[in-house]
Amino acid sequence: MPPRDNPTARQQRLGTELRKLRDRAGKTAREAAGLLSTDQAKMSHIEAGRIGVSVERIRRLATFYQCDNDPLIDALCSIALEHRGQHWFDDFRGKLDPAWLNIAELEHHAVSMRSMQSITFPGPFQTENYARALFSGVTPKLPEDEVEARVEHRLKRFTIFERDSPPRYTAIIHEAALRMRFGGRKVVREQLEYLIEVSKLPTVYIRVIPFTSEDFIEVTQPVLYASGSVPELDTVQIDSAFGGRFLDAEAELKKYRTLLDIAEHASLDPEGSRQLIHHIAREL
Repeated sequence: MPPRDNPTARQQRLGTELRKLRDRAGKTAREAAGLLSTDQAKMSHIEAGRIGVSVERIRRLATFYQCDNDPLIDALCSIALEHRGQHWFDDFRGKLDPAWLNIAELEHHAVSMRSMQSITFPGPFQTENYARALFSGVTPKLPEDEVEARVEHRLKRFTIFERDSPPRYTAIIHEAALRMRFGGRKVVREQLEYLIEVSKLPTVYIRVIPFTSEDFIEVTQPVLYASGSVPELDTVQIDSAFGGRFLDAEAELKKYRTLLDIAEHASLDPEGSRQLIHHIAREL
């Protein structure tokens, strides 16, 4: 089977974690390849996520690396068993940039999430009209069919909260985002009212940083911290006008956990946040 041209972020993460295990064990890629009776080039492709790896091979490598972290190995085996076409976001493959599928996949597999938004509302909680207003304002202007595909994809991200066991999601939003009038008063009022309804879901916690906060929060770009099924699979996603990035180095994860802790401390509690959102909606 030829190497994948565009492995998903999750496929790449499987390879990255296998490489980390090898590095900690002090083994070379050649030694690992020899264990699997393959060549070093193929081992490099496995560790880059460009070639799949079987559960049996993962467990053989774990034994070779003397890794006794059973929960992590089980989690990596679960990733290896995943395949394209089993989730809703696979329907958008070839229609949207792979980055869109990666963020939906990250949210789908997360057991809990925390996000920080300073200009816009969190993606999973955007209304159809609000999302369309955002995508219609992209420069250069997008074709109508891509705008519609983006809107459809964004709305479907909410389905994680319709599962029997939805993830815990804490969304920290700056008051500035609530007062932006993207799409006009009517669109924003509808969006604010929808956010109030969303905040009543049992696993969703909306927290607003008010203008009156005197703390500077060094999170100006949208940030999502997704907790994996094991701590080793935690991931940070940073969004920007030029695309998103996924971070998994422990130093980076620790940095963003601290930043989100600071932001959460500076925010109003969920009830106080609902009251502020309601007040802003009434002003429109």
